[in-house]
Amino acid sequence: MTFQDIFKSSFLENVASVSFLDMGLALVLAFGLGLFIFLVYKKTFSGVMYSSSFGVTLVALTMITTMVILAVTSNVVLSLGMVGALSIVRFRTAIKEPLDIAFLFWSIAVGIVLAAGMIPLAVIGSVVIGVILLVFVNRKSHCDPYIVVLQCDGQDSEAQAAEFLRRHTRRSVVKSKTVQKGSVELNLEVRLKDADTGFVNVLSDLPGVHSVVLVSYNGEYMG
Repeated sequence: MTFQDIFKSSFLENVASVSFLDMGLALVLAFGLGLFIFLVYKKTFSGVMYSSSFGVTLVALTMITTMVILAVTSNVVLSLGMVGALSIVRFRTAIKEPLDIAFLFWSIAVGIVLAAGMIPLAVIGSVVIGVILLVFVNRKSHCDPYIVVLQCDGQDSEAQAAEFLRRHTRRSVVKSKTVQKGSVELNLEVRLKDADTGFVNVLSDLPGVHSVVLVSYNGEYMG
């Protein structure tokens, strides 16, 4: 192999397979739409701990997908090799929120559509998806649920406390019950009347009631 053969290799021929204008336009649009996805994620986040790194990942994932698809569309042989290379990649990070999966697929889909040259579809589709998420995810329930943790000394005080909750709340449902000798613990889901929590003070003064704890939660009770 001569020195000239090195510069005639297919590797150097692929340098100009994607123009700088296409690369620049695609990556700038990918960054803009990725940033839009990140802002929607930040506005709609309703989990326990917000992760800023996941938001940055959405922006990076949009740009990386755009770059990969640009390379694939410019070379058919490369597309076959890319399929084999990406098939060995394994992600071990657990997705804690189901909605995070939607944002990940959204970022990947935007990168693919942009690299395919369907810019109106990527922009308009992202706007529509963002508006839908903002409307439905941020929609608040008409009556927020609460959990009442009640500790009493027996069946009589339990029945009296349960009857009290039925009269002073919109809805009262037992979620779990723990019974020990001389002690009963109840976890009840309740819906308050006009956000009034004064009934907790009265409930704690009932005979046989040792303690009452009122906790707000998002409706995804596990127990």
